[in-house]
Amino acid sequence: MWLHPGLQRPLRIVADENIPLAREAFRGFGVVRSFPADQITPATVRNCDVLLVRSVTRVDATLLDGSRVQFVGSATSGVDHVDLAYLQARGIAFAYAPGANADAVVEYVLAALLELAVRQHISLRGRVVGIVGCGHIGGRLARRLPALGVEVLCCDPPLAEQTGRTDFVSLATILEEADIVSLHVPLTRTGPHATYHLIDAKALARMRPSAWLLNTSRGAVVDSRALLAARHRGYPGGVVLDVWEDEPTPDPELVARVDIATPHIAGHSYDGKVRATLMLASALAQHLELPLQSDDSELLQPQPGDRLDLIPPDSRLPETLWLAELVRQMYDIAADDARFRIVMQGGTPAQRAERFLELRRTYPRRRSFSLHRMERAFVPAALQEAVTVGLGVQLIEAETVAQ
Repeated sequence: MWLHPGLQRPLRIVADENIPLAREAFRGFGVVRSFPADQITPATVRNCDVLLVRSVTRVDATLLDGSRVQFVGSATSGVDHVDLAYLQARGIAFAYAPGANADAVVEYVLAALLELAVRQHISLRGRVVGIVGCGHIGGRLARRLPALGVEVLCCDPPLAEQTGRTDFVSLATILEEADIVSLHVPLTRTGPHATYHLIDAKALARMRPSAWLLNTSRGAVVDSRALLAARHRGYPGGVVLDVWEDEPTPDPELVARVDIATPHIAGHSYDGKVRATLMLASALAQHLELPLQSDDSELLQPQPGDRLDLIPPDSRLPETLWLAELVRQMYDIAADDARFRIVMQGGTPAQRAERFLELRRTYPRRRSFSLHRMERAFVPAALQEAVTVGLGVQLIEAETVAQ
């Protein structure tokens, strides 16, 4: 077994089986053993040196007491499943992957907006989108949406305090003025900017009745009972939920009441997950003071079966429908919605939880929009900025296609 120079022995590494290419990324560190998330138990991790998890694994004293774990890596952009104070007290190093799946979540939101617009027979152009939380994900979304003809309002009090920026607006302004509210905040329960139930009954009542609400952050950022009650009263006018209170057992009635429902897979693009894996490998190397040249070019190359050449939609279609037809070739969010609704029907809470997790474990390969391409000549001139800047698709000349 080849080891990185400087390592005296191979490390024992336990990884969630849903972390792609863990063996490839961590080769040279030691032996990687992969397990389903529900099998990452105190007994599994007791004798390992490195633990690699996703958001479904709670990392705390219950899991780690009595273990030899010295490094925990979470292939996620959030850390609400990790007891950071406990890790610090135990001297256990920690790393996570903020921003690794940011493009994937942005692409999910774009797909959801276009799908919902088509279902409601409206155009996105001229709509006002309020983005709550403008970090890795919200910031990228704010930069891409204007290319779709959308006005953007941003709210992020902690970022405003850190940077001194004056272009943010209040949450109240977004609730009252936005046609679409998209949530991209961490889940925090204490402090001046706590986000637990940030969108509660009062917040929902301040929104325009026709407004849409999208949550791809954490389930408890939205008060589920309040949202269900609001939907019974006929508002908000559209709801997209990828995250849920009480995951992996969301309320089946709420699932049935929202417009688009998915099992916490917004960030599950292949590219985003691989980048998270590589970020953790780099963090471990830094922790061990080992040189590591992280090269993701090979691991992120197109794979057999990836369909990256796009078919141009009918040029006679309205703008929003044309863009929606294009996006469906890259990511069919309606298919994710349909699969989720099927598995949430019937059964006990434990059975539904297992189905929820199984959808995540077996999620199909989804490639980044930026890898897709189409011939420039087939894109109406008025939509080229939307396609390249908004969606991130490559426009190529006919000669390139022929090569």
